[in-house]
Amino acid sequence: VLVLILVVLSSYGEMAIPQYTGRMADWIISEEAPDAFTQAITMMTLMTMASAVLEFVCDLMYNITMSLIHTSVQGAVFQAVLKQEIAFFDATPTGELVSRITTDTNDVSEALSEKLSLVMWYTARFGFLFYFMMSQSWKMTLLTCMGLPIIWVIPELTGHFHQTIAVKVQESLAKANQVATETFSCMKTVRSFANEDGETEKYRKCMEDTYSLNKKEAVAYAASTCANSMTTLALKVCILYYGGTLVTRGSVSSGDLVSFVLYELQFASAVEAVMRYYPEVKKAIGASEKIFEYLDRKPKIPPSGSLAPENLSGHIRFKNVRFSYSGKTEENNLVLKDVSLEVKPGQITALVGLNRSGKTTCVKLLERFYQPQAGEILLDGEPLLSYKDQFLRQKIAVVSQDCVLFARSVRENIKYGCEGASDKEMYQAAEQASAHKFISELSKGYGTDAGEKGGQVSGGQKQRIAIARALIKKPKILILDNATSDLDTENEYQVHEALTKLAKSCSVLMISNKMSIVEKANHIIVLNNGAVTEEGSHEELMKKSGHYAEMVKKQETGFNRPREEGGAEQ
Repeated sequence: VLVLILVVLSSYGEMAIPQYTGRMADWIISEEAPDAFTQAITMMTLMTMASAVLEFVCDLMYNITMSLIHTSVQGAVFQAVLKQEIAFFDATPTGELVSRITTDTNDVSEALSEKLSLVMWYTARFGFLFYFMMSQSWKMTLLTCMGLPIIWVIPELTGHFHQTIAVKVQESLAKANQVATETFSCMKTVRSFANEDGETEKYRKCMEDTYSLNKKEAVAYAASTCANSMTTLALKVCILYYGGTLVTRGSVSSGDLVSFVLYELQFASAVEAVMRYYPEVKKAIGASEKIFEYLDRKPKIPPSGSLAPENLSGHIRFKNVRFSYSGKTEENNLVLKDVSLEVKPGQITALVGLNRSGKTTCVKLLERFYQPQAGEILLDGEPLLSYKDQFLRQKIAVVSQDCVLFARSVRENIKYGCEGASDKEMYQAAEQASAHKFISELSKGYGTDAGEKGGQVSGGQKQRIAIARALIKKPKILILDNATSDLDTENEYQVHEALTKLAKSCSVLMISNKMSIVEKANHIIVLNNGAVTEEGSHEELMKKSGHYAEMVKKQETGFNRPREEGGAEQ
């Protein structure tokens, strides 16, 4: 509101120059009232200076306010995206998300901080100019207004086209950003397949599409600008001709004509400026559509529960759980089919099965990333949905095979989510994960940067840091999804020994393709095609000679075959 008031006052101050210029023209012609001439010069100077000061204050306040709004909007979009369900991230490319949060918000901010301020400024001037023009000559004002519809209609038509193209440009940029993000994040794979040229060509095609849309956008903008200039020029010529005839008839004085022409020039400039910057604001509206789509989008996840008990044992039960990622309940779409299983506290429970049998899906359901279409999951006898989200995140720790480290120090990675943990607790967690020794030998110890996605450490080291990050939380439920796949035998043994001790105070759910690790679990559950087919201890399952025994036999045969073939060759 204050900015609008300052805009109005500053615009009013600028009206002094044409008004007093016209009066001076009459005084010069009549060669009278020298004191009035001096007074007019003084008033022009004072009002112009006041207008300049007000304009400075107005611009300063406006730009500071818009910078704050930009920061707030960008933060709000980022927060809104983070609150979406996991399925949203599965369906939306990372490059598109980054483009919306950065590129789109920057474009909108630039348009609002620069273009919208100019539209406001010239709109205020338009109002004052119209008033003073009417006071000089209503006939010439009427002639001026007759040309306004033409000046207004053309930019409105081109502005709508401009807005449509702007949306397509932003979508095209998002696709290009996705290609770049995907390429850089998979750089090792790209280099391994020597496909740099292929990725470059793919990115080039995306940029060509963007360039093609930019050309259309440029044509729309140029056409609008040219049409505005031509119509305003024609209007100026008509005003001068008609005003001259009014002076010769004595209807208006020469000074009034001078004032009116100066007003009209500013009036035409104001209209032209509004029409020129209006499409830019329309473009910003087009770019903001996706931003507000994210801000207005409600996560498709159930509301957080209210349970947060002080004591949690970690007793998990799946009861006839049916689930499909597509949401369809037909049998051929189900990933889990009436799965019932139990993970008891104080034990290590192993979940085994072939690929795509539903093991990792069970983990995702436990983390509440997705919701089952039927059945229920109980934690200590209560539905999982009844617990607070934040409480579950604190009590459940998951380490996956493709664990991710952030481009931060090892210390920050281990303490991620537990920034209040002491260094002593960090060292203890690292010791349990068999990571303390190698971390201490790094160039800067725990202060060493892990690199983007942990690229500065090996796969096995990355997994041990991730295990330490899980253990520092002191979880009541620890889930290891092939979390030791990259560890050597010695480190894997040390980690398993630590987990055996840890299992006394929590529930451990282990998913592993290494049967030598699985056989040490207290309880083993076998999944096949999304259903539980067997469960029991290693010895019990081997006696059944079912799926589990078959997997153990195949793995042992697979390990021994190379030696047999090698011996035959010798």
